[in-house]
Amino acid sequence: MGLRDLLYTLYERRLAARLVGTPHPRHVGVIVDGNRRWAKEMGYVDPNDGHRVGAERIKDLLRWCDEAGVEVVTLWLLSTDNLSRADTELDPLLRIIENLAGELGAAGNPWRLNTVGALDLLPASTAARLKAIEESTAERVGGARVNMAVGYGGRREIADAVRSLLHEHARAGTPIEELAEILDVDHIAEHLYTRGQPDPDLLIRTSGEQRLSGFLLWQSAHSEFYFCDVNWPGFRRVDFLRALRSYASRQRRYGA
Repeated sequence: MGLRDLLYTLYERRLAARLVGTPHPRHVGVIVDGNRRWAKEMGYVDPNDGHRVGAERIKDLLRWCDEAGVEVVTLWLLSTDNLSRADTELDPLLRIIENLAGELGAAGNPWRLNTVGALDLLPASTAARLKAIEESTAERVGGARVNMAVGYGGRREIADAVRSLLHEHARAGTPIEELAEILDVDHIAEHLYTRGQPDPDLLIRTSGEQRLSGFLLWQSAHSEFYFCDVNWPGFRRVDFLRALRSYASRQRRYGA
């Protein structure tokens, strides 16, 4: 081990030790941004090489989350906007996401997978495979619940939630006037992709961009944000620990 690696290891251990006993998030959302930029910086010709390395980094992240006691992790892997990319990039990216889901869902792993997004916008074969993998992990315990946001957009999620709510009340015969009188935020929350889960306490975005771009728009009303300059494939455990340190230092007042 070189001197630089030794110093890095010591710093990482020091960070981890200082986090013991501090508040930690139950739900962490991550915008895994910068895969293509990382590939370009590293000299790769194919941007999907960045996605492949980024997929490997996700496995590390989930192990770090388990160690930190994080119960729910939401990963934004593919947005509705990304679906407009050229087939030469989109098709390999979909295969990478399918393979990642298969690896996370493999026997011996503790994670319970949940696919969130507008699956009807995805190729039927991709949607079917993701749902099959999700179902195969439904009884797992011991690891984080992992929301894989694929074909996801925050505005689309809210629209889908309202549409689902309207269909539910239409089947029950509720007059639209009556629904308008009783409708509140809890009714909509019950129809979100993440219904039944705690809202994210901490949202992390890599690549230096400081915006949500539509990620968990409804759920992030009281989230803490952490923006990291490193591109996703270069995200290290020390970067994750820094995000947890930042979270632990904040006073969450929820508007009070």
